[in-house]
Amino acid sequence: MAKKVLGRGLDALIPQAPPASAADAPRGGVTTIPVDAIRANPHQPREAFDAERLRELSRSIRADGVLQPVVVRRAGEGYELIMGERRLQAARMAGLEAIPAVVRESVRNRDALRLALVENIQRENLNPIEVARAYRQLVAEYGYSQQELADVVGRDRSSVANTIRLLNLPDEVQTMISDGRLSAGHARALLALPTRREQLAMARRIVERGMSVRDAEAAVGMRRERRRTGAKKAPEKPVYIADLERAFSSHLGTRVEIQERRGGRGRITIEFYGNEEFERIAALLGVALPR
Repeated sequence: MAKKVLGRGLDALIPQAPPASAADAPRGGVTTIPVDAIRANPHQPREAFDAERLRELSRSIRADGVLQPVVVRRAGEGYELIMGERRLQAARMAGLEAIPAVVRESVRNRDALRLALVENIQRENLNPIEVARAYRQLVAEYGYSQQELADVVGRDRSSVANTIRLLNLPDEVQTMISDGRLSAGHARALLALPTRREQLAMARRIVERGMSVRDAEAAVGMRRERRRTGAKKAPEKPVYIADLERAFSSHLGTRVEIQERRGGRGRITIEFYGNEEFERIAALLGVALPR
């Protein structure tokens, strides 16, 4: 279980890195450092740690020890963590007094952030907003171009650019992404909307209705099409028609338009944003769909 929790794939980031177990390391490759002598990495891009997974790792460390050394650099009288935040926290939780570590000399701030970022990305430990903030910091503060950053993290440049664009979304939407109510796919769909007000309204609708990414993309597409074709302002509707539209919309959970014609005739238009939305509305109307 410990190996599964710790993950692999960092050899390329740390040239001549020691083996995962300190006992198997060549002489001088790994040292043991008091846990209290290591301070947190101020450039750590990860903001949230899953408490249950941290306890799980702590139990594993208590049983089998730390199987992969953390990476640190010297800082004053002690050390500053570069990679291994979860291992360090779990070791403290397990009551360890010391932890195996690799000491890297002359690591610049931008490299400390880069290494911490890539470690977390490889283990899929960061939510999209944490990744976006780390990308932006590397570009804005440490001079990476988007192409250089893409090469470092193993993504294409457009993926890096689109991830950074998530930080243009309203704060409330970013919170929805951070806590998992919206996925990165939902967020990319929202970016197609031209205003923050529309992005927030659509994000709330996606969450309230549990829309899939495909349905969200369809809803955004319909919204943009309405903007494109609705250049001419429609004449104001009678109050009773507007009240009926609100009543239908509230009952069906989607936009409903009523067009009144002469002779008591008219049309009711019910919008849907994908197959799942269509089936939900059909069920509310009591319509048995053919299978």
